[in-house]
Amino acid sequence: MEVVLVAGEVPGHFLSTVEVPLMVFCADSRAPSLYSHLRRLTCLLQSYLQQYYGLHPRAGRQKRHATAEPNEEVSWKSELCQKMERMQRFFGLPPSGELNNETLVVMKRPRCGLSDVEHVKFLKKPLPSIIRIAGMKLPNSKLKVHKVFRAAWKMWSTVTPIKFRKRSRREADITISFHTGDGSPFDGKGGILAHAFLPGAGIGGDVHFDAEEDWSLNSTGFSLLAVAVHEFGHALGLPHSSDPGAIMYPAYNFAPNFELQLSFTDVKDVQHRYDPDHCYTNPPPRTPDKCDPDLSFDAVSELRQEVLFFKDRFLWRKHPQFDEIGITLISSLWPDSVPSHLDAAYENVEKDMTLFFKGIHVLSVNKLQVESSGVKS
Repeated sequence: MEVVLVAGEVPGHFLSTVEVPLMVFCADSRAPSLYSHLRRLTCLLQSYLQQYYGLHPRAGRQKRHATAEPNEEVSWKSELCQKMERMQRFFGLPPSGELNNETLVVMKRPRCGLSDVEHVKFLKKPLPSIIRIAGMKLPNSKLKVHKVFRAAWKMWSTVTPIKFRKRSRREADITISFHTGDGSPFDGKGGILAHAFLPGAGIGGDVHFDAEEDWSLNSTGFSLLAVAVHEFGHALGLPHSSDPGAIMYPAYNFAPNFELQLSFTDVKDVQHRYDPDHCYTNPPPRTPDKCDPDLSFDAVSELRQEVLFFKDRFLWRKHPQFDEIGITLISSLWPDSVPSHLDAAYENVEKDMTLFFKGIHVLSVNKLQVESSGVKS
């Protein structure tokens, strides 16, 4: 049988992309279940990089690994490493080329189904603006869903010269609908939330939502408004952004009751396409810049080998083995646990534990897992 390096989601261990798949040590009684677990991780990694980063399918993937052409195998593994590192840089992670726990957290986050490296051609003319909402699988009343979509389009029309009109006729520039599968199949709850087709003929500009998601019009579940604003950005021709503060960031990153607004990056990108000469008196919020001389941090703490710098809902990670200092979301490391706008953070090296403080509350985290929370005494 093939053997796979013991790694993956075991704390402190890593699965190197160069060694996928290698061999499983059968002497360990856990080998069958561990082998299956690592095979699932391998499939997840390959599928993710193929869909979002253009990884080519493995040549002769139906053959046994040992019979594959050596040059083809080396070339494919090299491409896998490059795509892995590109993905890690995109999400502000250290580009280690290793399938570690924090990379898995990013890969498992609900997100848009469009590629992160999609090539978008520049449109010389504004996109026509007749909208049609189709289908019978709306997550709420037709009136309420239409109200959400109007609010989403308004966010873009406020910063561009494009005005949107809803029509019930079949002929429309953009058709919005809810699906359980449409050729780019959705995957049930979680995973891919929605996708859009970039501007063009036929289905170009159309937007599809996963009908099986727990869509919310308030502060629970997935915000239909937030996802709609993102997908409508694609319908206008915008690609994904690596700015974690941008609406066009590919992963769902909106906390309950978050005040939704376009970021500086979103506005800059859409105006570059449709209204490059327009200036606004009230500029949108910028994602914090580590080179800003006036920047102050909410908290700074070590975490094992790294130093973490916290600001609002973002953090920077300084690792001794990497020159790059990428910005990412706090929720990328600790989904739905560590809050934004921290007051302080502290690493207890002896207990291998990090404490986070906000107001009267304190949160204890061990190996990226929340152990306890409480009130300061």
